[in-house]
Order: sequence, then C-alpha cells, then structure tokens
Amino acid sequence: MSRAAQSVFVFGCYLLGLGAVLLTVPNALLAAFMLPITDEVWIRVVGMLVLLLGIYYTLAARAEYTAFFRWTIYIRCSVIVFFTTFVVLGFAPAPLILFGVVDVLGAAWTAVALRRADPRA
Repeated sequence: MSRAAQSVFVFGCYLLGLGAVLLTVPNALLAAFMLPITDEVWIRVVGMLVLLLGIYYTLAARAEYTAFFRWTIYIRCSVIVFFTTFVVLGFAPAPLILFGVVDVLGAAWTAVALRRADPRA
C-alpha cells in the first residue's frame, strides 16, 4: 500500500470508529465535545453516514484509487471551514473545530504523500 493509500486508510479507520461511536453511544461523544445530548435518531443517522464514508475510504485505499485520494484533500479541508463557521455563528461550541483539525491533518498527510510519490502533481 502506498503512503497516500495508507493515509486514506487510516483516515477511513478513524471514520469507521467515529461512525461506530455515533451509532452506539452518541451521547458520550456529544458530551465530551460539549454538544447537547439527544435521544433523537438524527445523530445515529449521522453515525451511519460516517461509518459508510469510512468504508468508502478504506476500500479506495486498498484499491490504490489515487483520484479519490486527491478529491479527499479538498473536501476534508473544507470541513474545518464549515465547523469554524458553525462556531462563529453560535450554532456549536468551539471544541467542534477539533474534528475539523483531524480532517485537515489527514488531508495534509495525503497531500504530502501524493506529492512525494509524484513531484509533478
């Protein structure tokens, strides 16, 4: 597995774990990030979506789907923009931005790995 694929695979595993937590014990995670706990199904729907995204990431990594790796760089970097906007607008507490930091760090790892594999990219 290439370094870029490894970075996407690790990020996919992170998504699988996060999705599993949101599906099974969502309020533990919400409370840890100072978000209001809920008994509504929406958080578990988000967990399912995150889990399914994790499957896409891990399968793409195993298939060495380089185009997918490139797409994820820009999309993962956008997460911190959305989360920061949510915090600035008062929709969410500041710790939510930490999830965006994870996305940016993962995207940077993938970008560096792709650049090292093909400096012309």
